[in-house]
Amino acid sequence: MAPNLLILVASHNRNLQLAESVLAAGAAAGLSTVLLDLTTLDLNLYTSRGESNGPGADFEQLHQAMAKAGGLWICAPEYNGGIPPSLTNAIAWLSRCAEDFRSLFNGKPVALSTHSGGGGQKILSAMRLQLSHLGCTVLGRELLSHSQKPANPDTITAMVAQMKHLME
Repeated sequence: MAPNLLILVASHNRNLQLAESVLAAGAAAGLSTVLLDLTTLDLNLYTSRGESNGPGADFEQLHQAMAKAGGLWICAPEYNGGIPPSLTNAIAWLSRCAEDFRSLFNGKPVALSTHSGGGGQKILSAMRLQLSHLGCTVLGRELLSHSQKPANPDTITAMVAQMKHLME
């Protein structure tokens, strides 16, 4: 069975709609796709003091989805010029609790996208920097949308095709 494309969405509303468009495009391209909405997961807020309390009830679901993924597509809004807390928190718990943390990211192809109230370029740059640091292979092409610039379906299709190629 071919590895699946895990679509992580770090906010509801427009980014969830964007993730659902990616999900449909992935299915149309013959990819096995899974959407995981980080805002629905029961994950404790990561702090060094709270680490002893554990990650929360849904950590294993997140960990298993990451372990099975052949590639990631992240849909996240810009929060105050940076990465939204739901995504930062998920990565923090994975880095502290997953014994296979490096293998969850090393060499994994990643596509970045956003629907943001602001410009959106800062979140794309911040995610690219962090995910590259974690060892991911981040696509050069990215998808930026906002209220004045809807997501381009042709861009989604092209990025899905590139992800499919990288996951083979």
